[in-house]
Amino acid sequence: MIKKVAAVVAVGGFVSLVFSINRILHKGMDTLDETNKTLAEVRKSIRSLTIETKQTIHTANQITKDVRDKIDAVDPLLDSLHDVGDIIHNATHALKTSSEPAEPNVYLKLPETNQKVSVKIGERTLKT
Repeated sequence: MIKKVAAVVAVGGFVSLVFSINRILHKGMDTLDETNKTLAEVRKSIRSLTIETKQTIHTANQITKDVRDKIDAVDPLLDSLHDVGDIIHNATHALKTSSEPAEPNVYLKLPETNQKVSVKIGERTLKT
């Protein structure tokens, strides 16, 4: 009789063990199902973000190209302004150097008598 009771207890323990393992496996399956759903949602979100990122990069590339084109269009104008600045500088330098005496502290001395002096500049004649 002890053998029968021991056999029943062993079978009961085994059934209880199988039942517990079955419950654990079902909970594991439920967790895996939730994980799969979450991963599917993450993939969907990543796809939409990827599309938006590609559009943003494309827009940034277009803006960069537009800025480069505008800079290229302004470059000749800046070069022309630089040339005009050089011309003005050269002209003012030439006027400055032409108005200075050839030698410092040397001035034109007029005769001290009452003689009239005439100076011809181009087609004009100045008389003093």
